[in-house]
Amino acid sequence: MSMRWRQKSAGVVMSAVLALLVGCSGGDNADLQAYINEVKTSSKGRITPLPEFVPVDSFAYSVSDFGDPFMSWETKAMLAAKDRKQADSNNGGIQPDLGRRRESLEAFPLDTLRMVGTMSKGGNSSALVSSPDGLVSRVVVGNYLGQNYGQVMSIGQDKIELIEVVPDGLGSWIKRPASLAVAE
Repeated sequence: MSMRWRQKSAGVVMSAVLALLVGCSGGDNADLQAYINEVKTSSKGRITPLPEFVPVDSFAYSVSDFGDPFMSWETKAMLAAKDRKQADSNNGGIQPDLGRRRESLEAFPLDTLRMVGTMSKGGNSSALVSSPDGLVSRVVVGNYLGQNYGQVMSIGQDKIELIEVVPDGLGSWIKRPASLAVAE
């Protein structure tokens, strides 16, 4: 039975192959040939040329000139602040006296205070300063004004000279001059 089965299955396979070969042969494929001929004779598109290469000047990178290119600006700022703190601690460091008792005119920004006059007694000058709350205070050299730890350095007829101690934004402090002129 197995032999007969093989013969029958071989016959089925052969007839299927023969049917496929007959189906592929002949037939009308004139439309396919016409399309192929049309594509071959049609005009060919033009390819745009590549842009011309312009060489770039070379650049020699020196680490000592520019620093590390892979370091973020925040890290650079933090390292600069650390270096500045180290330099400040080596030269005494600029820092306001945060432990001292604040004076009454330190509660106001310097630009809201007004110098209204001066007084002299025995060669010692003092200034009269008006605050936004309407009070007039007497100020002498060494007093503090404004919110930036401004210490009075000198008092003239028309202005008060101060030195303020302000943060530099990198964790250290710097001194800057300021003045308060007579209000007109």
